[in-house]
Amino acid sequence: MSSFLHQRPIHNPLSNPYPLSPRSSSSSQRSFSLFSPTALLLLLSLLVLLGVFLPWAGVPDGIFSSVKPSITKWRHYTLSQAASFVARNGNGTVIVCAVSQPYLPFLSNWLISISRQKHQDKVLVIAEDYATLYKVNELWPGHAVLVPPAPESQTAHKFGSQGFFNFTSRRPRHLLQILELGYNVMYNDVDMVWLADPFPYLEGNHDVYFTDDMAQVKPLNHSHELPPPGKKGRTYICSCMIFLRPTNGAKLVMKKWIEEMQEQPWSKTKKSNDQPAFNWALNKTAGEVGLYLLPQAAFPTGGLYFKNKTWVQETKSMHVIIHNNYITGFEKKIKRFREYGLWLVEDHADESPLGRLGD
Repeated sequence: MSSFLHQRPIHNPLSNPYPLSPRSSSSSQRSFSLFSPTALLLLLSLLVLLGVFLPWAGVPDGIFSSVKPSITKWRHYTLSQAASFVARNGNGTVIVCAVSQPYLPFLSNWLISISRQKHQDKVLVIAEDYATLYKVNELWPGHAVLVPPAPESQTAHKFGSQGFFNFTSRRPRHLLQILELGYNVMYNDVDMVWLADPFPYLEGNHDVYFTDDMAQVKPLNHSHELPPPGKKGRTYICSCMIFLRPTNGAKLVMKKWIEEMQEQPWSKTKKSNDQPAFNWALNKTAGEVGLYLLPQAAFPTGGLYFKNKTWVQETKSMHVIIHNNYITGFEKKIKRFREYGLWLVEDHADESPLGRLGD
């Protein structure tokens, strides 16, 4: 994945909207009293102004908050409420992403591609800071929720950093909670672009669907079984595109994923991330859970799509979701998307449910 709000000035209720002229000011000061016409006019003006601003008084952030009161109500919006709202639009399916403020342009880019496939109403944005929560719900009410506690940093985390681990390690808990509510859930990183509808590819009635993160070319008719382990004793499945049904098997994988990350926390010597733990969870539950490897031609890793031009030409009409991984750095990802005509926010921002973020 991978770095991008105006306030009406509050009129001073104590200022006099009808200033006295210099010639009359001295005499007026001498005759000023509580029941004078001037005082009554000032009192009336103050009451009118208070009537305008009084609805703000109950807002937790206060009357002088930099966030509008119509937005701060989302602070108490729960994942259960949000998932229920979105699942009604999505016939029981929720498409989830997790986003912090620097990644809002990537979120919008991803949403444009989903909107083209008519699935945007299924999307639930799990905001990882309050700025993102407020911004998304201001522009697209009900589609963002924050699950406390929010990570402290609002910067674009570098892959392999502790901040990146803290950010991604929350993912299986969010997914498990949505499964416990009884919904199907698809997770995407927002450095993805949809070129076609992925749902027809979710064949059968398996518990967990996922993609291979290896760049080696597979046969078009490759097996949909969990691939064999690699050199490190585990598979190399991508944790960035997952579809789960609300089954005991899918819940078991999420619980195991959480356990694996607790056993392998981030440290300066071992810069863990969530993906190895996801693979261990799949490997250790494979005999108990229905697993399905999605077709490589439809869901290629970035190490294949962006680096093997011959393969891309041979499979041109088969691509469904493109993942901009195998590259680190916010600007580098944008540059690569631009080069391949996949950075949509500049020319097609109006297609995003968020509109033009800078407007």
